[in-house]
Amino acid sequence: MAIRKSRLDLRYETLQRNSRTPVWLSIGWRVLFVLALVGIAVGVHWIDRTGLRDNYDGHVSFIDVIYFTMISITTTGYGDIAPVSERARLFDALIVTPIRVFVVLVFLGTAYNFVFKRTWDKWRMKLIQKNLHDHIVVCGFGTSGSESVQELLARGTDAREIVVIDTSPIALERAAACGCAVIEADATRDETLKAVKIDRARNVIVSAGRDDTSILIVLTVRHLADTVPISVLVRAEDNEILARQAGATTVINPVSFAGLLLAGSCHGPHIADYMADLAATDGSVKLTERAVSADEVGKPLAAIGDGIGVRIYRGGEPIPFWHPDARTLQAGDTILAIVRGDGRLK
Repeated sequence: MAIRKSRLDLRYETLQRNSRTPVWLSIGWRVLFVLALVGIAVGVHWIDRTGLRDNYDGHVSFIDVIYFTMISITTTGYGDIAPVSERARLFDALIVTPIRVFVVLVFLGTAYNFVFKRTWDKWRMKLIQKNLHDHIVVCGFGTSGSESVQELLARGTDAREIVVIDTSPIALERAAACGCAVIEADATRDETLKAVKIDRARNVIVSAGRDDTSILIVLTVRHLADTVPISVLVRAEDNEILARQAGATTVINPVSFAGLLLAGSCHGPHIADYMADLAATDGSVKLTERAVSADEVGKPLAAIGDGIGVRIYRGGEPIPFWHPDARTLQAGDTILAIVRGDGRLK
């Protein structure tokens, strides 16, 4: 899990594409590259074999050249064969030494990528999975997904409680910089959601960029976790019903919401500002949702002490503040209230 950073990192981004090369082929190319470098060194040593001296029998054969090249590249150096001419020594110093460095780097890089890194990543993943309880899973870290994570962090959610799933390494790098746990995978697959312990999640946010993909993710999540709340972003009004039928708890359509703000602004210049203020955590007011407390049971919604109650939910049904049922709060009610925000008016 990445460490949350308190300063701005200077980064550069490049176009990237996931490699489709199989692992065995990638290793094969590296082996061929090493053999090509060794072949170059053997060829030049053979052509300039008169610059070598064999202290054993005085004759430098092709086998001796291969032997000398390999012990030179591996820095073993027994001394039984040695370069004696200036040209042979310059070749060993200026050509064989860089080849030696390249070969070592290729082998170290291969060992790191295919052995140590995978072992390390699997160990870290198991450790993170062990501690994943009551977390928030964000499927898609595009514009909306990243904004939702920033808002969660602003509302006090610990970054270590957020897991981001995306297929873009650049997006995941930005998510990791926020301190979130990340996984580069397809959120529509059962294996991916099981890896992030979706059955132990507190909430799931779905913003895949395409309505069909988002709805498929909702179906997959609901298949694996039948009670977890799912919030999904869809852009087509026709897909809102499909998203709810797929199992989404909350369906948000940014186009419809923007239309509400635009229509509201026609009835007053400050309505849209206030609605946006309610939605953001850095405004002067904000909406909160909480369970009714024991000392509030039996009191009217208007009597809550930490804000202005605007709605209660009882048995999943909304009850507005002006309804007669809102005059008596009951155990198990959920209160929706307007409270003072962090961006307080001066």
